[in-house]
Amino acid sequence: MRATVLLMAGLFFAGTAMTAIPGVSATPAPPAADSKAVADRAFDGLTQGLATGTWDPFFDLLSDDFTFWFPTGKYLGEHKGKARAMEFFRYVSSAFPGGIKVVEVMRRSGGGNTFVYEFRDEGTLRGEPYKNRVAISLDVCGDKICGYREYFGSDGKIN
Repeated sequence: MRATVLLMAGLFFAGTAMTAIPGVSATPAPPAADSKAVADRAFDGLTQGLATGTWDPFFDLLSDDFTFWFPTGKYLGEHKGKARAMEFFRYVSSAFPGGIKVVEVMRRSGGGNTFVYEFRDEGTLRGEPYKNRVAISLDVCGDKICGYREYFGSDGKIN
């Protein structure tokens, strides 16, 4: 019986971090990840990757079961897996060897586990001027990004 009680107590507290101060009751620690902060870090990593081709800070935030959806071209539709996402974002850098600069973030909104970023970007796509208006949606699972969807219109020439 005692082993069962200890096992049940261990299972109950397994997912809960506790902060203990001698002489004071233990209280739950704050959540491990703030969804908005995780999404903002991912967006910052994404903009850095777009501008410089240095993707590791963004890739480090992707879950292994990451899914993404893209509206056109070679990567049209939904794709699954972190490895496929890394391939996609590296492909974007190859199409924009000078990088894509986010010139204006118009909105950051959302709540719960989904956050949307609307922005304008510019660059050179295969030697031609490129301007676009983009909205991306990021899904947060714990301290990782598990989903990405991209939508865009046009502020100028796109291919």
